[in-house]
Amino acid sequence: MLRLSWIVLVTALSAQELKPLNVDIAKVEFKGRTAWKVTPKGPGDQETMAFIQGVDFENGTIELELAGAPGAGAGEGARGFAGVAFRVRPEGKTYECFYLRPTNGRADDQVRRNHSAQYISHPDYPWQRLRKETPEKYESYVDLEPAVWTKVRIEVSGSKALLFVHGSQQPTLIVNDLKLGPGRGGIALWIGPGTEAHFANLTVKTK
Repeated sequence: MLRLSWIVLVTALSAQELKPLNVDIAKVEFKGRTAWKVTPKGPGDQETMAFIQGVDFENGTIELELAGAPGAGAGEGARGFAGVAFRVRPEGKTYECFYLRPTNGRADDQVRRNHSAQYISHPDYPWQRLRKETPEKYESYVDLEPAVWTKVRIEVSGSKALLFVHGSQQPTLIVNDLKLGPGRGGIALWIGPGTEAHFANLTVKTK
């Protein structure tokens, strides 16, 4: 079987190679790394991400470092939501996504800790629906701190995806039934409401 792979270094991308959707982007130095800073633009109920132009992803591995934190003036519910959307269709109409809630990782409330890592599928399966209909199945605990570089790896094959955090050999979150099923699409740097996030050292390998 022919195996194809390529590497995208996110910090090497120009602004023209990142397509923002309801976000502002800027290349900055952040805690020892050259990174893309991504912040929301406009109302908090919009999709917020930056597409990496020219990537067509079906199965393979996505690796990167990210650091998320609540932005200035963020509401009480802000958690520093930061992650990666994959198999993204044009204009973010559909996508799969893993993201982290960094302020939950060391919360004094165990229930909040259990909501540190999350899977969602847009548009039909937001976190609210998944938590209500299948509690605990699509989110889990992982030790996190806001505004701290965190290594993330996502492995995707067909309808299955695994999320690895901090270089662990064991997945933090296992999804055996990606809601959109097998497919292909783009990759995007994803953030949630009230977030200031930084992304660096992204690599994509396909198979």
